[in-house]
Amino acid sequence: MKSMHKITLACGAAALVLPAAGQAQERDGDRYFDGVYISGVIGTESAADGKEDGLVFDTDRDGTFNDTVLTGAEADAFSPGFCAGDALSPERSCRGNRAGEGYAVRVGYDRHLGSGPIVAGILVEGAKPSVEEFTSGFSTTPASYTFGRELDWTVTGRARIGIAPGEGRALLYATGGAGFARIERSFATSNGANAFTPSDANDWKFGWQAGGGAEVMLTRNIGLGLEYLYSRYNDGDYTVAVGPGTAPETNPFLLESGGTDIRLSNDKFDFHALRASVNLRF
Repeated sequence: MKSMHKITLACGAAALVLPAAGQAQERDGDRYFDGVYISGVIGTESAADGKEDGLVFDTDRDGTFNDTVLTGAEADAFSPGFCAGDALSPERSCRGNRAGEGYAVRVGYDRHLGSGPIVAGILVEGAKPSVEEFTSGFSTTPASYTFGRELDWTVTGRARIGIAPGEGRALLYATGGAGFARIERSFATSNGANAFTPSDANDWKFGWQAGGGAEVMLTRNIGLGLEYLYSRYNDGDYTVAVGPGTAPETNPFLLESGGTDIRLSNDKFDFHALRASVNLRF
């Protein structure tokens, strides 16, 4: 709700500051969406949780994460299951992922194709998202194991194509492209017996984006926009190595090879964003 208030205020403020003299400068029958522009963007963002998200294990450390962590009695040590969220207790209690707000700045160029209403363009965008995703597993000990990841920065390039019907003051478009995101990872557990060694916490990852939106020109140079964007980044190489610590040899993590590697079952970091923009065209 706080983010939506900010979007509403940003759009309202942009409309209030438009000088009356600007109306005289509007293009009469001209093309509003030709040329260079810059945009400031604010939006609400949330991780795309999957019902099947969980943790996977490599108990024999052969590099394949398809093993089951078994107790000495051959029972599944993680039979309590998993949840898409942050563990609140060693038992199966979990808080779901929450939406946040993000910011972005972009520079782009649009051009009409021929004499018709079709508009094509390219843009480069730098963003500071606010997307966190947690996945937790619960063992019969009981104990909890939580993997977290957060988008720190993204740098992307996209193309867009759309139509500016009628007087050409509004643009409806589809957009898509690719780029890189800096992802911060974390791990937390209530297990105080074993030793846990995470791999690199931060890394830049490749991904893609797709979505669509609309932009309306209020004057010759200033417009407001609303956009939906879906993003997916590859993120499957963060692992946590489990060692003995003070745990006995009968510990389920140690039975097969003296240790176990853990990672997320979902090797993609997906999120949704609904964004508002103020656009200045030159």
